[in-house]
Amino acid sequence: MALHRLLPFTWTAAFGPRTPRDTARRGLNVVIATLALVLTLPLMVAIAVLIKLTSPGPVLFAQRRVGLNRRAPENEGGNARRHSDYGGRTFTMYKFRTMRVDGGTAREIWARPDDPRVTRVGSVLRKLRLDELPQLWNVLVGDMNVVGPRPEQPTIFASLREQIEEYPHRQRVLPGITGWAQINRAYDSSLDDVREKLSYDLEYIRHRSALEDLRIMLLTPAVMLGRRGGW
Repeated sequence: MALHRLLPFTWTAAFGPRTPRDTARRGLNVVIATLALVLTLPLMVAIAVLIKLTSPGPVLFAQRRVGLNRRAPENEGGNARRHSDYGGRTFTMYKFRTMRVDGGTAREIWARPDDPRVTRVGSVLRKLRLDELPQLWNVLVGDMNVVGPRPEQPTIFASLREQIEEYPHRQRVLPGITGWAQINRAYDSSLDDVREKLSYDLEYIRHRSALEDLRIMLLTPAVMLGRRGGW
């Protein structure tokens, strides 16, 4: 990925004009992501080695996800034609690989408790949510924020927006590594879970601010260490 995507003019080309609030939040995300990458680099190297030693296949898992939709009511304007069919601008999201290569990691289905596709190392990473650490790069290049609704896979997104009228409203902001829904709820395993987490996502969108983002960031380690909601 080209480093020029970090420059301010690329945001305007992709998403339209920034507001002062957008600029402040983007600056906060770049600073936090940069610090987190530096601090967690030894841990990520150790995770990469463990994955490579215990399971054949790549260290990282890349998957297309649905991101910001500039056509949402509060985001009118900007270049939206290229992502109108997906409900948002698609991007490649990175994670540490937690499933066997021959276990169907490319299929767009939800993971579930005791999923046979998950490796032993992957199980620990998922419970502690350490598999999400490579997404700090997604934050740096502007695909994601540290805090926001979790990005969904295109096929699953298309299905959910047909079943839940307000589901596309999540795309009014950049997706995140962590979020208010992730602090309060476990991974999705049913449509009812999606509806519950959607209510938290929309609450976050209504009240989002740099201070709210900081609060959610500070709450996230307790969720990770407590292994709440991960499998």
